[in-house]
Amino acid sequence: MDIRPILSTLLRHKTAAALIVIEIALTCAIICNALFMISDRLTQIREVSGLAENELVRLQITSIGSDKEETARTRSDLAALRAIPGVKDATVLNQVPFVNSSWNSGVRLSQDQQQSTLNATTYMAEDQFIETLGLKLVAGRDFNPDEYVDAGDVLNAVGGDFAIPAAIITRKLADKLFPGEDPIGKGFYSWSDQPTRVVGVVEHLVRPNQMGGPAAREYAMVFPLRPHYNLGGNYLVRTDPERRQEVLEAAKKVLLANGADRILLEDNTKTVEELRREFYQAPRAMAWLLGIVCVALLLITALGIIGLASFWVQQRTKQIGVRRALGATRGQILRYFQTENFLLATIGIAVGMLLAFAINQALMGKYEMARLPALYLPFGALLLWGLGQLAVLAPARRAAAIPPATATRSV
Repeated sequence: MDIRPILSTLLRHKTAAALIVIEIALTCAIICNALFMISDRLTQIREVSGLAENELVRLQITSIGSDKEETARTRSDLAALRAIPGVKDATVLNQVPFVNSSWNSGVRLSQDQQQSTLNATTYMAEDQFIETLGLKLVAGRDFNPDEYVDAGDVLNAVGGDFAIPAAIITRKLADKLFPGEDPIGKGFYSWSDQPTRVVGVVEHLVRPNQMGGPAAREYAMVFPLRPHYNLGGNYLVRTDPERRQEVLEAAKKVLLANGADRILLEDNTKTVEELRREFYQAPRAMAWLLGIVCVALLLITALGIIGLASFWVQQRTKQIGVRRALGATRGQILRYFQTENFLLATIGIAVGMLLAFAINQALMGKYEMARLPALYLPFGALLLWGLGQLAVLAPARRAAAIPPATATRSV
């Protein structure tokens, strides 16, 4: 089809054409970024934690005052928890995933390094840490019995006058610290002025919170430091999925029976799946909100296209009638309006792509958003092209259905 008559007509209606182009451009820019943000939120929600989430329950307890027997009582707690029928493993941690607090520290590759290479979270582990959490060891080994020390002894040491000889780290942390190398046996510096050697690598283990953004979610290291219950107060118990509630209730009674001077934090005592669901409530809500915004924008754009096309059909009744009288078929009239809409949509999409990158750059600077992948631009273009063709179809069919005799009476 010759597009010169179409361009000539659009130039005579610059204002209306410009408005629809601007509407399509803004929709394209917002849709591309919104779809990217939805995808990013869904990626966060679906992330692999490394934990056997459907088998774990978390109990948090704290003492009313100081407890001089906190280490001994922690050992007693663990023995009692492991004796509960249906319990596979139990451990105590300084922190757990899917909460909003985290033990973090800088990691250096040399003792004299002034600036940390990165920031990683630190889990303190006792004997059944890996078994209870269900972590997958992909390189190296678990801690040896003689490598464990009480966390209190390390935390009470002055300055860096102590050693943490061994650590287990995540695969992502290993790849970041020692790219292309075998991390086993490699050393790094964190809490101490003495090197810590990597003895094992787990496939996944997420931070408790979102500190550092998506790229740093698995910058985690595990030290063989036996924490007592006053270091976070977190007990994790592993059982069969169908017995979680039963075991959770039994574990509450066990912990409360082991001392009247302690409080069980009921709001934080629940299954790990519940912790995860609550942790990702905000990203989930944001994904839904952005989805609603996308649908609303597409609907408004479609209505704008329908309105403009309907106005032009009414305004051009005489021209359509003349063309029909001169032999133009219904298909040709239909294709005329579809081609016209395609040209407007193409101009709007081209402008919208530039706006999409500009919006993304602004969001990157203010909210640490990742760079918009180019893949979202052709997807947004196809979506708007398809929307435009569907929206203009009804007005175009009405134009094509105008009988030549009816139209020409107004000449």
